[in-house]
Amino acid sequence: MSITALEKAIEIAGGQSALGRLIDRDQKAIWAWINTTQKVPAEDVLKIEEAVDKQVTRHELRPDIYPKIAPLEKMRVRKSGELKGTIKISGAKNAALKHMCASLLTDAPLILKNMPVGLQDVKTLSQALTHLGVKVDLDKDNNVATFHAAEITSHIAPYDLVRKMRASVLVLGPLLARHGKAEVSLPGGCALGARPIDLHIKGLEAMGAIIELEGGYVKATAPEGGLQGAEITFPLVSVGATENIMMAATLANGVTTLLNAAQEPEIVDQGNALIAMGAKISGLGTSQIKIEGVKKLHGATHSVIADRIETGTYMCAVGLCGGELRLQNTRTDFLKALITPLTEAGMDIIQEEDDVIVRRNGATLKGVDIMTEAYPGFATDLQAQFMTMLTLCDGAGMISETIFENRFMHVPELCRMGADITIRGNSGIIRGVKTLKGAEVMATDLRASVAMVLAGLVAEGETIINRIYHLDRGYENIVEKLTAVGADIERIRD
Repeated sequence: MSITALEKAIEIAGGQSALGRLIDRDQKAIWAWINTTQKVPAEDVLKIEEAVDKQVTRHELRPDIYPKIAPLEKMRVRKSGELKGTIKISGAKNAALKHMCASLLTDAPLILKNMPVGLQDVKTLSQALTHLGVKVDLDKDNNVATFHAAEITSHIAPYDLVRKMRASVLVLGPLLARHGKAEVSLPGGCALGARPIDLHIKGLEAMGAIIELEGGYVKATAPEGGLQGAEITFPLVSVGATENIMMAATLANGVTTLLNAAQEPEIVDQGNALIAMGAKISGLGTSQIKIEGVKKLHGATHSVIADRIETGTYMCAVGLCGGELRLQNTRTDFLKALITPLTEAGMDIIQEEDDVIVRRNGATLKGVDIMTEAYPGFATDLQAQFMTMLTLCDGAGMISETIFENRFMHVPELCRMGADITIRGNSGIIRGVKTLKGAEVMATDLRASVAMVLAGLVAEGETIINRIYHLDRGYENIVEKLTAVGADIERIRD
């Protein structure tokens, strides 16, 4: 925290007492921020910034949780040839973020290897965890991250820290289980429809939590004696609710059984990390997960599972561009629902020890049909990439989206590039065309943004992609990885 910036704010306000009145704090709090190691809470940082008309910024006050805003970037992609070479697959974002939240469950360090520390979502969640009292160390050179929640110093996850990503709601269960209370702003993230958190709330209420929604916040309190084990049946499969309740249940009294639980590999990975921390969990990878609560969890070292969505994205890139890629540090077993239609379309995909070899000969891909479903079905996070691949197929293919209601937002951008796609309800019919043409396009969400990149690799001319901050949320070093295998791609300033 910058004492100099705080002193400047005090001077502008007319003294410690005056600043205290402006932000509804007494002078003792202001004095403590100046004279002790106590930091200004994130919610008060925003109040101070507003009180002094932004003459002192949040970044100046707490650069550890409010980094300086960089100029907006775009991405320029030019038509490239076949992709040939090796790409190392990063650790799974959808597992890493949950492990980070699980660090709140113990006062000992949690060390995560194979961490995608370069992702913006990892950085954003790190800021939120720092505010809650977690000491965070991100070692980008070695892909290792350490999270140490020796003491939870705040139970409030404010809007400005969690508005950018949906996974932030997953601090709710761990905070409630260990700290007994939590106030978490309703989450943000991609624009993929309503995506309510009612299943999270109902599950925690079944464990005895008292929860209110007030002012855009979920305010939760554990019952006296802590959360209680319960049998919880999800009316529909929810990855986030399964994760949140599973974490909370590790410290609950008694046994919690989750019925109709999500079965994603990332949930299995999360469960394995919790077991390494001392949790008692069985049934991972099935629709019935059983958690026997323990009094305390300890620290652990865990290696994050490979990112199956990144793996699948580069598979689709080869399908679109042709060539051959060796994808290192990944697997085929968690992508069967993608590999089957890719093989039907004309691709060769084989596992070779810890690598996956993906190739397509010069023949045009055949049109195939897919439907997104909960795991082990076709992942909705690969739908946009698969659709982009089909834009140049021989014949036609149909994609039915059953998970999110707004996940065809990339279609108008693809059509601007010459794709022939017709949307009917929750299905899209893609008729293959001879070529796409470069254009200036807009990334509407994380997976749509990478779909624009894939389209740009085969489009005639130049494609400019705006709002690539979506891309940086989920794809680590994508420019460097694609450039190394022959793509013509670069970042440019707005």
